[in-house]
Amino acid sequence: MKLAFYLAAAAMVAVALALLLVPLLREGRRHGRSRGVFALALGIALLLPLGAGALYLHIGAPVALDGVPAAAKPMDFGQALTELRAHLRQQPGDAQGWTLLAEATTALKQPDEARDAWDHALKIDPNNVAAMVGWAETDSMARGDHLIEGRALDLLQHALELQPDSQRALWLLGISQFQHARYADAAATWRKLQPLLEPASSVAGAVAEQIANADARAGIKPAAEPAPATRQDAALKVEVSLAPTLKDKLQPGDQLYVYARAVSGPPMPLAVAKLAATTLPATVTLTDAMAMTPELKLSSVARVLVAARISHSGEPIAQPGDLEGSAGIVDTDRKTPITIAIDKVH
Repeated sequence: MKLAFYLAAAAMVAVALALLLVPLLREGRRHGRSRGVFALALGIALLLPLGAGALYLHIGAPVALDGVPAAAKPMDFGQALTELRAHLRQQPGDAQGWTLLAEATTALKQPDEARDAWDHALKIDPNNVAAMVGWAETDSMARGDHLIEGRALDLLQHALELQPDSQRALWLLGISQFQHARYADAAATWRKLQPLLEPASSVAGAVAEQIANADARAGIKPAAEPAPATRQDAALKVEVSLAPTLKDKLQPGDQLYVYARAVSGPPMPLAVAKLAATTLPATVTLTDAMAMTPELKLSSVARVLVAARISHSGEPIAQPGDLEGSAGIVDTDRKTPITIAIDKVH
């Protein structure tokens, strides 16, 4: 099968996502759902087509891969899908083909066909986590009430048994729990998602907003802030290590930043320590004295997200290739050490 229609269909996903998500946002607002819900959906959904495009650009032009002359007329999206469907009729065991069809038809707002395509992928590989999550998502889109229940819920739970850090599965499971008025469960599920997200991203902000919404509906009050006159200065002891698999990625001059920032609100760190990455493993204590402004410091909030980053550029702003790790959300009055393993590449 020619590669051309795969690439055309992948490009179609990127273009059609905008057409899909805007109507979903409008529909959600009519039903009283927060704009933040769809901000997260947008952030996660765009990763797939953008990643495919980046891979295509990295490898090179499709004409160099499938032998089509450079002057050949490009295939339109409709023709690409027609050929893909024909290919799958001839080779129904092509799991990647069914995955591509599911993604393309999801973007075209054809959830029934997308769900059927995910179903074919699951018959080929019953433990395909992406297919489980895709089936649950498109089933919700195909339903008039958009509920996530029944087989969709079972698939999400099984997906998380196989891959506990699946961001889309955690997000959708939280939505299902929220839909069924299990607000405390929804908040707990989304709190598992928080450490997996870029701390300063709009996606992380959207999740924090939904957790606050779920807590409010569950009757869970935010942690009370002590009066400024009586609250003691905060001090968080943080022990940072570098995963052995990333040690070969250290570069001369790398800087280690250990920081804490508010769960919601300005992305500016409430406390930050900077030291040479060569000191790892390292122990630092984040205190109010490390605040960037007198008004925004550790003791001004009850909970913070604590993380660490190795910067190749030496700058605190995250750059591609930087090494990262997170301890998640902790109380600012915590007395026991916080451990962070830097185990991800930004």
